[in-house]
Amino acid sequence: MELANIEKLIEKYLNGETTLEEETVLKNYFLSEEVAPHLQEYKVLFEYFKVSKEEFCEKEIQLKPNESKKKNWKWLSIAASITLLFSIYMGNNYYQQRKIEKQFGQVKEALEMLSVNLKKSDEAIVSLYTYENTVNKIFETK
Repeated sequence: MELANIEKLIEKYLNGETTLEEETVLKNYFLSEEVAPHLQEYKVLFEYFKVSKEEFCEKEIQLKPNESKKKNWKWLSIAASITLLFSIYMGNNYYQQRKIEKQFGQVKEALEMLSVNLKKSDEAIVSLYTYENTVNKIFETK
């Protein structure tokens, strides 16, 4: 294999532009004993690829389902529900308080009007007593 061709293939390989056939040519070249001295560093790389390709893990790995996201959403929805219920409760209390204050204002206004009218009637009654006393005095003098 021509050394210049191998160097071009290495450059293409490092740029990620090689085809599978070209990578096979490179792998065969670097796994052979006829590697140029200035390309020995790439030989180590391709030997590592060969060894690592044969490695496998004998231990079976159990993947746990990702439940943490579901739990977060579950707790978030619970918190939102509690917040909503609390807001409704507080809003209802506020509404009831305003309703009571409005009724109190209406009762106060009615009592003030009653007080004013009672005061007027007291004045009318006093004037009637005065009128009655005057009439009685007139009839007594006759």
